Amino acid sequence: VQLQASGGGLVQAGGSLRLSCTTSDNVFSVSVMGWYRQAPGKERELVARITPSKTAIYADSVKGRFTIERDYIKNTVSLQMNSLKPEDTAVYFCASAPRGYISSFYMSSNNYDYWGQGTLVTVSS
Repeated sequence: VQLQASGGGLVQAGGSLRLSCTTSDNVFSVSVMGWYRQAPGKERELVARITPSKTAIYADSVKGRFTIERDYIKNTVSLQMNSLKPEDTAVYFCASAPRGYISSFYMSSNNYDYWGQGTLVTVSS
């Protein structure tokens, strides 16, 4: 199973970027999809995740600025990032996890079984 992430780049503070992640249909339709990020010297953290029924949860640090969506026609999960801050600078990864577990299950990166290659987002001040 491959997850293909794209859309990273360099943007000024206050700007926007949209990340996309595409995967195969047999995984996408039955998986919780998440976006993680990892900044230099820091642990990987969950940014947002979305269930097959499109229920979304966000990290407090991105609430009101980021939006996660999934498109069942394109088998794509996207992360719209607005009002970007320098502290959003990180490598962003998409990942999938099996559905059907309690919410806390999806907080741990260990429970995501497929990962994309990562895309770098750099926000300049």
